[in-house]
Amino acid sequence: MASRRPSSNLEMTSTIPNRRGSERRGSDRRGSGFSSRRPSIDPSRLIPMDKASHVGGTDDFNVVFIGAGNIMFGSDEGPWNHSFRFEHKLGLRLKVVALIDPAIERARAVLQKKCDSFVVSAYQGTRVFKTLDDFVKNMSSKDRPRAVIVGSPPMFRGTIQPGRDVEMQILKYFPGVAMFIEKPIATGPKAEIEQAFTIAKRISDSKAVCSVGYMLRYLKAVQMMKRIIEENDLTVMATIARYACAYEAIAKLDWWDKSKSAGPIVEQGTHFCDLSRYFGGEVDISSVTAHSLEWDENAGHLSKMSVDESQIAPENRIPRVTAATWKYDSGAVGSFTHVATLQGHNYSCELEVHADGYSLKLVNPYVQPMLYVRKPGDDHEQMITFPDDDPFFSEISNLIDIIEDIEEDPEAAQILSTYEDACKTYELTWAIREASERSRDAKLARSKAAAEAVKEST
Repeated sequence: MASRRPSSNLEMTSTIPNRRGSERRGSDRRGSGFSSRRPSIDPSRLIPMDKASHVGGTDDFNVVFIGAGNIMFGSDEGPWNHSFRFEHKLGLRLKVVALIDPAIERARAVLQKKCDSFVVSAYQGTRVFKTLDDFVKNMSSKDRPRAVIVGSPPMFRGTIQPGRDVEMQILKYFPGVAMFIEKPIATGPKAEIEQAFTIAKRISDSKAVCSVGYMLRYLKAVQMMKRIIEENDLTVMATIARYACAYEAIAKLDWWDKSKSAGPIVEQGTHFCDLSRYFGGEVDISSVTAHSLEWDENAGHLSKMSVDESQIAPENRIPRVTAATWKYDSGAVGSFTHVATLQGHNYSCELEVHADGYSLKLVNPYVQPMLYVRKPGDDHEQMITFPDDDPFFSEISNLIDIIEDIEEDPEAAQILSTYEDACKTYELTWAIREASERSRDAKLARSKAAAEAVKEST
């Protein structure tokens, strides 16, 4: 597609990087450019937050937070809370120079809570702005950030369009400054995917550190799976992922509306599509097939919804089940099933990775990860648990270590999810959604044709 022309003060290339697996190269440690470094971390280096030491030094570490919502400051709904991890990693060095959110009152409220706590030194000088432009117009040289953390809703980023181009704005105003960007990178229409790849190219060319928040890659269990594969020189033959969400607890109407959230595969299943790619490699997008169970089919009724779905246009209501399969460029096969069927609060999620003689099964990664390993010569599975693992802290700790570490340690951590890599996961989730919608439309067309044939025969 032809990219929309960016504004004149954000000149950029419209070149889209090749995304096929035959061109695959490992990301370098900083998350930009390419090198031969392997995309994994020694599991023993992933330590709990309470065992980690603050980063040394006495100089301030300036940070800008974009977004004052739950992902940045936490909630009762989940373990996310980036500010909490930054506070523990940087200690007294942390200085949040700006909190940017159009909801000024909400931003001021969360900021006040921080100033009333023991981390006041990080926030007593924080200023609140509606936009990044406002901050730049009012900042001084001492406010220049070392990192910009983007936790705004995905519908407001991931494009080159004004108002939804925060990544491009950061590159413009703060060249070379590190970025952390939440996932999915966007939830706009499928036609905008190429714009995300344009952003990826600009980030790569800038050589700036950039990490995307696919925190499950930083699980100790996931890195142990990587180590088993590498140490035994295994070739992955299949990935099998399943994500069952507790729909009763999802009371946000926008989540149930495809026109707002882009649907459960793009918005929620993205983590498991990403993990599948992490182990299986690049996906042949043309091979993706999928089927869905829709809200208006006999089996699609849900009895304990917390929202009034009648407020959503019928064509925008989400499927209850989506099941997809695809081929990796290596020849391996991948599959993913997302279901909105569980009640209560706990989700049920698993990922299996199969290779010759080996079965690696990750269970319950969000709450209490367990890894089941079956090896050649043993019909029984070994179960390994990982108490106190915190992938949210590991991804933030890893990011800061890379920003701070000028001399490369061959054993040091690296960025596990670059922006370009996240674009490929985004592309896969959209391919699954589109494939399921094509199969649904084909079924409706067949049903309509059959009904018309019966009508004509009578």
